[in-house]
Amino acid sequence: MEILSTTEADIRRAAEALRRGFLVAFPTETVYGLGADAFNQTALACVFAAKGRPRFDPLIIHIAALDTLDRLADLSALTPDLREKAAILTARLWPGPLTLILPKRSVVPDLATSGLPTVALRFPDHPAAQELIRLSTGALAAPSANLFGRLSPVRMEHVRDQLGEQVDFIIDGGRTAVGVESTVLDLSGGIPCILRPGGVSRGSIETLIGAVEFPGTSGESKLVSPGLLKSHYAPWTPLTLHSPEAIAALPYTAGEIFLFFSPATRNPWLAEQTRQGVVPPPERIWVLSDSGTTLAAAANLFDLLHELDYLGVSCIRAEEAPPMELGPAINDRLFRASGSIRGA
Repeated sequence: MEILSTTEADIRRAAEALRRGFLVAFPTETVYGLGADAFNQTALACVFAAKGRPRFDPLIIHIAALDTLDRLADLSALTPDLREKAAILTARLWPGPLTLILPKRSVVPDLATSGLPTVALRFPDHPAAQELIRLSTGALAAPSANLFGRLSPVRMEHVRDQLGEQVDFIIDGGRTAVGVESTVLDLSGGIPCILRPGGVSRGSIETLIGAVEFPGTSGESKLVSPGLLKSHYAPWTPLTLHSPEAIAALPYTAGEIFLFFSPATRNPWLAEQTRQGVVPPPERIWVLSDSGTTLAAAANLFDLLHELDYLGVSCIRAEEAPPMELGPAINDRLFRASGSIRGA
């Protein structure tokens, strides 16, 4: 495993490695991806092996030019209405943290799509990622660069610590900006449906194309998209998810970490603990967003969970985010990180 920079020379070197069938982890605006040539069956198999990922869980293919979309997706199989919606979304939200599920063309290997007739496609909004894709094969299968089911990586160090020698090269682009994975929108059926909330809010999508279905977090479902398993995105430390009301009523217990959404819940809770003669250590009390915004909380989520996971505590007690903007994406990740177990 070798660490590369985002210089042109290093990106060219990484692109050549991808063309030769090697694995390259690289930054996007959401999380780091584990990249492989989307048309190379052997390289795709190495992605599944490196992550310990089951082959029934399809991969997202990343592109860096809109004209690649028609090469991989059979848009003619969509209804005229869905074709129009796809055109609007790609024009307005690509590049960006939005993945579209579309009917696939035969050029896409079945291994990348887990044998499904659909393909998950995304155009990332990150200059290093775009240049890497363009200089390699124009399409990279790139799930998050972590062990399957574990915390997604938002720094080079997270990739290195989880995958180590399983990856050939890591491009270090610093911490990612969005901090949660892309929103996955299924356009292959009759009605657009959000399968996974992510870096684009439901409101942003509906402003452009009208109402979309959003079944919400419901555990196991048909795996036409990554990130739908009941237990996913999990730290090694057990995590329990609580409503704002529930976490506010909990007493502090030594050996646990409290992760509040913002100071709005933390401060009254701390005041009550103090009134009862309890002074929790500062290193055991954290907030996702000092400003109380879901954008900041999403950017901090995985980075903070990685940090807390190193502390060797018995439990992380996390507060739900408010259900606005990127709140559903944050809660989806926390819900799956908890193994769908909610605290009282």
